[in-house]
Amino acid sequence: MSAFRCARHFLFGGAAFALMLWLVPASLADEPVDVELVLAVDVSLSMSADELEIQRHGYAAALTHDNVLQAIADGAHGKIAVTYVEWAGTTWQRVIVPWTVIANRADAERVVARLSAQPPNSARRTSISGALEFGSDLFAESGYRGTKRVIDISGDGPNNQGAPVNLIRDGVVRQGIVINGLPLMTRGGFTGAYDVNDLDRYYSDCVIGGPGAFMIPVNDWTQFPEAIRRKLVLELAGPASPQWAAEEVDHPPVVLAQDRPATDCLVGEKMWRNRSWMFDSR
Repeated sequence: MSAFRCARHFLFGGAAFALMLWLVPASLADEPVDVELVLAVDVSLSMSADELEIQRHGYAAALTHDNVLQAIADGAHGKIAVTYVEWAGTTWQRVIVPWTVIANRADAERVVARLSAQPPNSARRTSISGALEFGSDLFAESGYRGTKRVIDISGDGPNNQGAPVNLIRDGVVRQGIVINGLPLMTRGGFTGAYDVNDLDRYYSDCVIGGPGAFMIPVNDWTQFPEAIRRKLVLELAGPASPQWAAEEVDHPPVVLAQDRPATDCLVGEKMWRNRSWMFDSR
């Protein structure tokens, strides 16, 4: 595609508007921001209603936290673009908050209001690969131009539906997108039938990727709000920032992406194939 937008008068109507689209470079229509951030949140049936609410409240609290707002303000543009997506199976992804700019507390509170407007829904199966594909597609329609593009994905189990997650991860990273992770090792929800003991290693080896990619495991739901806050600060500030150094002093170091997978990235699919009952909870 050329640098100029195609005239789509048959959609928008009016020759004058079509001519304007021809004359304005597409790049000028994209608002510059420091980070384009996709928050991709697991809502598979393994998550209880209470846990779904904890997730929502955790993200809401983090987005309005002083440290997160300061990390945004310290960026070159002083603003980010964010969208919030909930996901489960291969074809189940829902945009809860569309692309929105956050430059100050008022912006963040508007995002939280959208986030809190309706209760979360859950659905069957766990397709991290589907969520990554969906998230990567969202950047093409964001209307923003970020210095960095990040998918921030959280989940409580391995991929068990859709394409192999490590293959999709590699394709997304090749697009210049960083994938960071928040493995939920909480052993909660309705069943632990599909839990893996080393979900943090699974995320490190099979899910996250890209320059500076990292993940922060959550071992108990009481840790969730703080983990989300930390993760957002690190994503927005970057490894070379004073904020990153301060977080490493105050907390255990984050786990960076591994160069070579040491974990079976098909463990979730194998567990699903070997199930011995008819109905599932993920």
